[in-house]
Amino acid sequence: MTSSEAAGPWDDDTPWGPDAGAPITEGAVTEVVDRPRLREFTDRLSFSLDPFQRESCAALEDGHGVLVCAPTGAGKTIVGEFAVHLALQAGTKCFYTTPIKALSNQKYSDLVAVHGADSIGLLTGDSSINPYAPIVVMTTEVVRNMIYANSPALDGLSHVVMDEVHFLADRFRGAVWEEVILHLDPDVKLVSLSATVSNAEEFGDWIKTVRGDTTVVVDDHRPIPLWQHMMVGNRIFDLFDQRIRPGERPQVNGELTRYIKQREMVEDHQRAHSGRGARGRPQRGRPTGTISRPDLIARLDRDGLLPAIGFIFSRAGCEAALEQCVRSGLNLLEPDQAEQVAQVVARYTGEFSPSDREILRVDSWESGLGRGLAAHHAGMLPAFRHAVEELFVRGLVRAVFATETLALGINMPARSVVLERLVKFNGESHVDLTPGEFTQLTGRAGRRGIDVEGHAVVVWMPGLDPTRVAGLAGARTFPLRSSFAPEYNMAINLIGRLGLAGAKNLLERSFAQFQTDRSVVGQHRQIDKARGILRKIDTELVGRASGLGIDPGRLAPDEPVGDASAYDGFLGYMTLREDIRTRERDLKFHKRMTLQANTVDELFGLKRGHVIGLHGGRHRGLAVVIEPANDRRDPKPLVLCEDGWAGRVGVSDFLNPPEVVGNMRLPRQVDHRTGRGRRDLASSLRNTGLSVPKGRNTKRSPAADDGELADLRARLRAHPAHELSSHDELFRLAERRNRSLREITNLTSSVDTRTSTLSVTFDRIVAVLTELGYLLADVDAEGAPRMVVTESGSTLSRVYSESDLLICECIRAGVWDALTPPELAAVVSSVVYESRRDTYSGPDLVTGNPTLRETLSATHKQWRTLSALENRHGVGVTREPDAGFATAMYTWAAGRSLGEALAVAGERGRPLPAGDFVRWSRQVIDLLEQIRMSAGAEGRLARSAKSAVGCIKRGVVAVELG
Repeated sequence: MTSSEAAGPWDDDTPWGPDAGAPITEGAVTEVVDRPRLREFTDRLSFSLDPFQRESCAALEDGHGVLVCAPTGAGKTIVGEFAVHLALQAGTKCFYTTPIKALSNQKYSDLVAVHGADSIGLLTGDSSINPYAPIVVMTTEVVRNMIYANSPALDGLSHVVMDEVHFLADRFRGAVWEEVILHLDPDVKLVSLSATVSNAEEFGDWIKTVRGDTTVVVDDHRPIPLWQHMMVGNRIFDLFDQRIRPGERPQVNGELTRYIKQREMVEDHQRAHSGRGARGRPQRGRPTGTISRPDLIARLDRDGLLPAIGFIFSRAGCEAALEQCVRSGLNLLEPDQAEQVAQVVARYTGEFSPSDREILRVDSWESGLGRGLAAHHAGMLPAFRHAVEELFVRGLVRAVFATETLALGINMPARSVVLERLVKFNGESHVDLTPGEFTQLTGRAGRRGIDVEGHAVVVWMPGLDPTRVAGLAGARTFPLRSSFAPEYNMAINLIGRLGLAGAKNLLERSFAQFQTDRSVVGQHRQIDKARGILRKIDTELVGRASGLGIDPGRLAPDEPVGDASAYDGFLGYMTLREDIRTRERDLKFHKRMTLQANTVDELFGLKRGHVIGLHGGRHRGLAVVIEPANDRRDPKPLVLCEDGWAGRVGVSDFLNPPEVVGNMRLPRQVDHRTGRGRRDLASSLRNTGLSVPKGRNTKRSPAADDGELADLRARLRAHPAHELSSHDELFRLAERRNRSLREITNLTSSVDTRTSTLSVTFDRIVAVLTELGYLLADVDAEGAPRMVVTESGSTLSRVYSESDLLICECIRAGVWDALTPPELAAVVSSVVYESRRDTYSGPDLVTGNPTLRETLSATHKQWRTLSALENRHGVGVTREPDAGFATAMYTWAAGRSLGEALAVAGERGRPLPAGDFVRWSRQVIDLLEQIRMSAGAEGRLARSAKSAVGCIKRGVVAVELG
């Protein structure tokens, strides 16, 4: 490399220099104290502790809880391992919790290697190994469930390690972390390990508030410096200018910027003179000017930057990158290393049958590993992922193409990290990477004890500005935000353990409420400031009006409209103008709501074979109704358009209510899932001779016939102030006054809403549970009101699922009682599975088993009833059951082959990835076990659930579950 190409490190977790960032400690004891347990612990280590590690461990031995915030790869887990050491030496228990099963499995293996298998246990949704050991590694949900069940396993517990505690910001699972922190016995010492967040002190203050004595240790320093680069073509440049002096704000490398501009000018010139391929078609593939993946890996290898992780935010992209490198002939291993790879692969795949090996394409997967290349994503079989992880750590996989799931705590550090794009799909839309995500991904670069530095490489593509990359790399604001919100199971367990008042008190102690209370302090200051501004404006306005000899009117902002003097004076005139605007907006809104209500009625009234016109959205023209809507509140009939698209349309797809223009005869079974079936039906639709309606005339304004608005307008014209010039200073002051009043109103409303959100949500959930009979309003011995958990509520307290209440409603109604084990497994999958794309997933997806289809329909009926109740109470609606996995689950549980199950589970003609199949099967097993324990051990449903678990646990599923 030249001096300007990767000339020096840039530590991305220090304020801008390698010497900054000494640990910030609250509550640590600074004098020299002999700590025998810490000395024992460090004596067996092959390295010395960093200052933040030593201070955290010292606080633990001194009897404090600790919160440790440090960058990825800094060695936070050593503090958790010291808590394990303390518990073993004291003869007590320690739970080591992690957010994901893969990390639990990895930490279990690490601790067994140090302390032996007799001392370490593992509890996840899939595995139970030595659960009564003094040290048990588990996912965070497991310890939450233990707390709610008052498990005897909590006896003797002295320490709980919460690894990756910043996961409490996760919008789907984050509440579990707060539940554990709030519910743990006060005598248990909490060891919280977090990535670097900008509000660590705020988080620490909350933990001190709810847990008591806690030492907060914040260390921003990366032990392995990180160099930030950009790769333009086949050249690697430093992202930042290394010539700046210490303390100066870093600048983007000028040579990088100039090179990109020159390259863009050359490419613009080439496109202007050619622009198209030899046959006149636009060139396809990777963008012009970017390096191919095989060349990229070869360049990193040549520069000594392997092993590397290439983050690609799509499974298909990971597989495509691997295939490109293998097809290119790239080989990163020596023959003896390839032999070691073969041995590892044999160990992980030895239990697969020949037919499963063929379906899983083991030979193809192994061919990439034999060259030191691999993919890593959630769609892979867990055995494949674990093999890749082991080979990568051993240096036998030199380049891995991975999705961002690899960055969630799994111990796979690399010398380099490569980012091809700074945009990812979040499940709903393509969004830019946040600074926090960028830091988490690039934080994998630099192996402690192996590398002296790590490297983060962003691949330049046309349109990517280096200053944008620098903004991500240099950002320091990654605040931790609570995602805590009450749910049905939580409410039942809280009321069962603490009573209604105690449950509300606990909600008030949550991190979510803590942050809200702090934030509204700032809003109250804003309100006070806005009121001060309003007083100044009023003084100016009164002075100006008096100078013109005009009555300023009343300054009180809350005069009722009906008051006879409400419109007196100049301010009364402005109020009158504002009331006219409000009335006009209200009329428009009422018209829009009326149109929407009519559209809902018309959509729900559409019958099979009705032909309507679509005017908005991506699909326009005629459409025939294949399946009527079944939900009156949000009707979405299934239609097929004349362009061949089939899908559900709702209110948002129509500007006006749909108009039926005719009828079309349909066959009994409409094939809308295959391209050929859709094309044939679309052709028949076009041949009906029907035409799209032109639409309805809705130009007349509702304001034209409104008597109240006419009266207000008449009063405006007759008002004395109406003769004033609209350019007068009075009008400017009045507009400023109105803006100030609106700001005060909005801020006050925001404070009221934010301070009561958790409590209001909880009250609504309690109302739903009370109406359904899961809670009973009662009085205690002294006549005070209380809530009692009923027998149905006890069942709900043992079901942990986002569809918990729907599951209990189905159990209580006996909807699933008569099913065979394979049928039960299939129906249960509908409340677990969620399609990756916006595809139809109704009960009629299941065509071969009438009993199964009818039970799925009955489950949907229970959901419709429940969702109507939730809407009435203002509670978030439970997710609709998804039958997209039901046929596959039934096929597998009935004993059919893996190939058949994957084929029927696929979407758009592609089989379901084996990793997804195993993952969904695991979740179905987990829910079936909950149903078995909740539904009564002697009942038919419980017996069927037990048998269904046995039906699923075979083949690759059994291999993965162990």
